[in-house]
Amino acid sequence: MEEKRKNIIVNELQHWKKSRMLPDHYCDYLLALYTEGSQPKDIKKSKNTVVLYLASLFLLLLIPISALLIYFTELSITLQTVILILFISSCVFLIFYFSEKVKMIHIPIISGALILLMGSVDFVTVVYPRNEGFLYVSLVINCVLWLLLGFKWKLIYLSISGALGFLLLAISIFI
Repeated sequence: MEEKRKNIIVNELQHWKKSRMLPDHYCDYLLALYTEGSQPKDIKKSKNTVVLYLASLFLLLLIPISALLIYFTELSITLQTVILILFISSCVFLIFYFSEKVKMIHIPIISGALILLMGSVDFVTVVYPRNEGFLYVSLVINCVLWLLLGFKWKLIYLSISGALGFLLLAISIFI
């Protein structure tokens, strides 16, 4: 095969691998085939992978930190709310950052949803301690948000969580 055609094919395969049009192992196989095994390894990719795993570990640690912050500290509700808003905004930022990395996007979505649920329930129970109506409204808003995001992003676990949340909420209200 001509060298020019090989270079075009190799460049196209690298673009496909970078944009995730094909799975990595397919691209690696085809690159090894067309370059006859002389494809250099990506050092930058392994560095980015470590950063992604550290960011996802940070997000997973935000859930128990949020629970500790809400239930085991004597911070004012204003300070708790500000800290939880910072946690949720970091989850939203990482959702947009991970949007190209399909495998990693689930961790910030789940972390953000759980922190938002804990924070909204805590806020409503502290501000309106004897009014169950506000708590139900807060839970309905969380379930609607989960359903909308589940349908928009085609994430079945968010859609199921929203639907089950509605079902459990209806059961707890009417029984």
